[in-house]
Amino acid sequence: MFLRNAWYVAAWADEVGEQPLARRICNDPVVLFRDRAGRAAALVDRCCHRAAPLHMGAVVEDGLQCGYHGLVFDGSGACVHIPGQQQIPQGARVRSYPVVEKDQLMWTWMGEPAHADPSRIPDWPYHNDAGQWPNKHDVYPIKGNYMLMVDNLMDLTHLGYLHAKTVGGNPAQHFAAEMKTTRTPTGLKFTRWMRNSVPPPSYVRAYGFKGRVDRWQEFEFVAPGTVLQWTGAADAGADEGKRDGGFQFRLFHGLTPETETTCYYFWSAANGYRQNDPQATEQLYQEIAPTFLEDRVMVEVQQARLSELGETGLTDIASDAARMHMRRMVDRLIAEERAALAAE
Repeated sequence: MFLRNAWYVAAWADEVGEQPLARRICNDPVVLFRDRAGRAAALVDRCCHRAAPLHMGAVVEDGLQCGYHGLVFDGSGACVHIPGQQQIPQGARVRSYPVVEKDQLMWTWMGEPAHADPSRIPDWPYHNDAGQWPNKHDVYPIKGNYMLMVDNLMDLTHLGYLHAKTVGGNPAQHFAAEMKTTRTPTGLKFTRWMRNSVPPPSYVRAYGFKGRVDRWQEFEFVAPGTVLQWTGAADAGADEGKRDGGFQFRLFHGLTPETETTCYYFWSAANGYRQNDPQATEQLYQEIAPTFLEDRVMVEVQQARLSELGETGLTDIASDAARMHMRRMVDRLIAEERAALAAE
C-alpha cells in the first residue's frame, strides 16, 4: 500500500540529537540517531539479538548501543561490539535505511538502497536563508492516511468553510478563483488568483490590510508526499508578474505515512515580508498553526468514517480533478514498483 522506493521526511534535523528517536515509516519501525561525529543514520528499530527496540538504547562512541544487552551498531547497521566476546557473528547486523540531510530536513529511503538517488529529494533552499526567509517549523502526528492530508492541501475550495476564521472565509471567491493547473513529471502544480477579494482574518492580523486585495497561491505536489507552497497578497490591482515584496510567505508540507491510517505532518512557515522582525515570523507561525490543526481535526474524523464505512458511495465533484490526478499517479507508481519486484 506504500511506495517504498521514495524519499520521505523522517524528522526535522534538529529533532535528532543526543538521544535516539523512534519513528514508524511506511509501517516499518525505524530508529534515527547521530553518531559522535554528528552523522545521521536510520536503522530498523529492533536489535538482532533479542528484538529489543534500539531506540531504548543510547548513542556511544562506536554507534547505537542496545539498552538490553549492550550490542553496538554503527550507521550501516553492522554490529561492531558485543560485550563479553571478541568475535562478532557474520549475521549480526540490522537493516539500515539511506539517509540524507537537506534543507534542515532528514530524509530516508524506505525501498531498495541501490535506487536511493538524492537528486530526487525536493529542493527547499528557503530553510537555509534566514536573511530573506526566516522560518519556524513543527511536526504533527495525524490519525489519518497521509494522502488525505495531500488531498486537503491541494484542494483549496475547503478554505472558505473549514478555515473561515484564519486563512479562509468568503467561499464564493475560492470557487471563483482563476486557476491554472500544470502536470509535471513528479506531480502537479497549480496557481490560483483571487482578485479584488476580501483579505482573510489571518492576513489582516499579520500585515494590516485595510481594503480588498489581489491574492495568489502557488502549490506543487511532488509524489508521494511533498507539497511546496508560495502564497501572498497585495492591495487590489497588483501586477501578476511582480509578486516579490509586500505580503508573502512560503510553506513546506511533508506528509510521511506512519501506518495505513496514520501519518506525520512536517511543516514550516517562512516569512517573506518583514524579515528583520523576529516577531513577524513568530506571528506568522501562530496564525498558520491553528489552520493546520483545523485540517488535522477534519482529516482524523474523515479517516474514522472511512475506516468504519469505506469509500463505497462517495462522489467526485469538479474540484476533485487535482486530487484524482495525484491519486492515480501515486497508484501508478506503486503498481510499477510491485511489477518490477515481481519480475525479479
